[in-house]
Amino acid sequence: MQAVNTRLIELYWQVGAYISRKLEQAEWGDAVVSQLAEHLARTQPGLRGFTRSNLFRMRQFYEIYRAEEKVAPLARQLSWSHNLIIFSQSKYPEEREFYLRMAVQEKWSKRELERQFKAALFERNVTQPAKASAVLRQSHPDALEVFRDAYMVEFLGLPGSHAEVDLHQGLLTRLKDFLIELGRDFCFIGSEYPLQVGGRDFVLDLLFFHRGLNCLVAIELKVGRFEPEYLGKLDFYLEALDRNERKPHESPAIGVLLCASKNDEVVEYALNRSLSPALIAEYKTRLPDKQLLQAKLHEFYALNEAS
Repeated sequence: MQAVNTRLIELYWQVGAYISRKLEQAEWGDAVVSQLAEHLARTQPGLRGFTRSNLFRMRQFYEIYRAEEKVAPLARQLSWSHNLIIFSQSKYPEEREFYLRMAVQEKWSKRELERQFKAALFERNVTQPAKASAVLRQSHPDALEVFRDAYMVEFLGLPGSHAEVDLHQGLLTRLKDFLIELGRDFCFIGSEYPLQVGGRDFVLDLLFFHRGLNCLVAIELKVGRFEPEYLGKLDFYLEALDRNERKPHESPAIGVLLCASKNDEVVEYALNRSLSPALIAEYKTRLPDKQLLQAKLHEFYALNEAS
């Protein structure tokens, strides 16, 4: 199926290149493309996907990627439907490359790709980088490409006021969706994972393993705002995991505090002296205001250009 898809994308590329050259050299006008579509429909009744609008999309596909040698091979790894979503909804070349890479890496379905556009993943990734401790940046330099500042859990349908048990149970019930949101290399190990220290029993909310980072990932859930004292408990859990659960070939465990809200300044102060590889992130029960995030992204690019 992948081979067939690659050949199909190659065909669309060649058709787009042919139409582009004809139009650029003024050999054709737009009306000729319409006539071509009608001719194909009449003479090749079993041939699908060669309508007037699709022929112009093939031209657009070729013209967008012909100068982008880095990302053109990625486009060939995705279906035509995926490519249509990406190049029709992306406003910046960087955004296009971001979604191409993510769609290939995460193997997103068409539905999930649409969801990530609605969730403004690119805008959030640029303007709201993950909040991580210095220890994590040093011990797992690749972790910042894995974790996010906020995770969308709108698929849980949680009300504005909910308890931790509702969040916890919802994530377990919709574990597949949560794993997709976390990323492809996350593997679920357990819920309410037992840890015994000093003859006492402790319980970790969620435990995962990340194949790429080769380490355990502990997630603690908080339905309120982030408080600095939460880090102490997470540090304790990470120490217990490293001493009692970690395999000899694995890297030190990473901890994630997933809170309903957080103040970035409080987070910065709390993480600055933390001696554990930890992150503070938010969970969002509603999709973000994409227009607001796009405005922030525009300001971000404007400031970079000015500097």
